[in-house]
Amino acid sequence: MRFRVHVSLKASVLDPQGQTIRSALNGQGHHAIADVRQGKYFDIEMAPGTGREQARAEVDLIARDVLANPVIEDFRVEELG
Repeated sequence: MRFRVHVSLKASVLDPQGQTIRSALNGQGHHAIADVRQGKYFDIEMAPGTGREQARAEVDLIARDVLANPVIEDFRVEELG
């Protein structure tokens, strides 16, 4: 069973890297781009035999406690199969 954890800055947090990317895109003629927010993701594969509910709960806990900083970041867990 595999999961992907998406981590991104909260909307209220300034994203200088996203602003730099937006500026570069605008400079290349992509004037329709109004905003860019950058983020990261983690692919996590659970050990065979791990129950679906246990796996989801463990990944949620890991995302909350280790992968994302809850003060400035949001996260979303996606089950890949």
